[in-house]
This record gives sequence, C-alpha cells and structure tokens, in this order.
Amino acid sequence: MPVAVVTDSTAYLPPELVRAHRLTVVPLTVVLNGAEGLEGVETFPEDATRVLSGRRVTVSTSRPAPEQFAQVYRQLLADGADGVVSVHLSAELSGTVEAARLAAAEVGDDRVTVVDSRSTGMGLGFPVLAAAAAAAQGADLTGVRQAALDAVDRTTIFFYVDTLEFLRRGGRINAAEALLGTALSVKPIMHMPDGSIVVRDKVRTASRGIARLVDLAVEAAGDADVDLAVHHLAAPQRADQLLAALTERLGDRLHDTYVTEAGAVIAAHAGPGLACVVLHRRP
Repeated sequence: MPVAVVTDSTAYLPPELVRAHRLTVVPLTVVLNGAEGLEGVETFPEDATRVLSGRRVTVSTSRPAPEQFAQVYRQLLADGADGVVSVHLSAELSGTVEAARLAAAEVGDDRVTVVDSRSTGMGLGFPVLAAAAAAAQGADLTGVRQAALDAVDRTTIFFYVDTLEFLRRGGRINAAEALLGTALSVKPIMHMPDGSIVVRDKVRTASRGIARLVDLAVEAAGDADVDLAVHHLAAPQRADQLLAALTERLGDRLHDTYVTEAGAVIAAHAGPGLACVVLHRRP
C-alpha cells in the first residue's frame, strides 16, 4: 500500500476528490452557541451561517486531540500503509499541526511526517492533492512530503470578507486592524503570505472587492498554467462571478477548477459573505 495522506476538515475538498484519492480527513470541532459538533460530520456551513446571523453569537473552534491523530495513523499503518504524510491548516491559525506532530512523535517520526500548509481551504487542499498524486505514483515518505511542500510554495490564497469583526472575535487579526476597517467602512481583502492572515487591500464596496480578487489572482498566476478553487459562505453568486471572471481572464492556462462552500470552522472566523480564491501554479 502506498504512503497514506491525511488532512483536516478545513481543506474543503470536494467529496469526490476525497474518495478518489483515498484521503483521510480528521474533523475539527466547532461550538455554535454552546452546541458542539464535528465539522463536516455534525456541523455544516448552514449551521454556522444561521448562528452568525443571529443577535447573540458565541462561536469557538478547537483542534483534534493528538490521540485522535494517533488513532488514525496507527490504523492506516496497521492496514498496510508504508507511511503517513499528514498535511494541515496553518499553525498560525490553529493548534492542529501541533496536535498532529505530537501524535506523529508518539506513533513514530520515521513512519509519520506532518506538513504545515501555511494556509487553509484549498490553500491546504492543493498540497494534499499533490501529496496524494505523488503517493499514487509510488513515491516514498520523503517524496510525498516534498510534493506537499512544493505545492505549498506554488499556492496562493486571497479572500474577501464583508467585515473584520468575526476575524477579530476569533483572535485571527488584531483589534486595531478590525477597528480601522469598521471606522472607515472598508471591505477588506486578506491574504496569508506567511501562514497568518494579513490585510492585503481595502476597497469600498463588495463589487470592487470581487473585482480586486480577480486581479490579484491573475497577478499571482503569472505566466503559469494553474488550477483554481473558489470558496464562499452563503454567497454562491459571488463564487459564480469569480469563477466566470477568472475563467475568461486565464483562458487556456486554467485547468482544474473547484467550487465549494467554506465549512463551519472558517465560517466562524470569516462570517457570511466570504469569497475566496486559491491559485495553484502547476510545475
């Protein structure tokens, strides 16, 4: 059996890709107004949207426990995997990578290795797919890990949010940035140059925000052939606009495209109206 690839629920991979590549997805936990659930198993985007639209909102998220990862790794190895590469959302956003590394040390660092994608959504998903492709071609543990790392370097994420308030509540940006955005009534566009969320641009309207996302994505693509992912939260029309505009702008250089709704973990921190573009430059 080739090297097994593990990720977490914030990759927001289409289910058919999870099945086709035999990926193992470990869910994070979301607590919405006191109701706890596993992302993608018990708690879904519409649950987060409903709660976040209410007047009284208490939302939190938590990483999987190290033992959850250890159980997954042991089972995959017992089933005959040659090793395990576990690829997860940015360590700047969550303790998931730390939990996975603790589990890897317990199970055996010579058989399990962990990669920090420095991103989330398909910013995580594209490195996962690259690792799975390398594993399917017979690469060893080192080769599969390197495939994921190379894909991390070729992947860029930009996202638009209607307000910085949800990111501030979750501690993902500082209060000063959130206050500035609220005071000026700006619409922020974020990126993750080093794994943390940073304001990239500010615009005045949602329509300008979507247009700016398109420009930034085309700029990030450069002259490369690319794959594209678009995420949204309760904003399918924004996802459609992004996909149509980028399909036209990128032309024949655009290959695989994916559109998915962001799950409850990202929803808790970004809020309804999220629109996200992820560019993966092919080698």
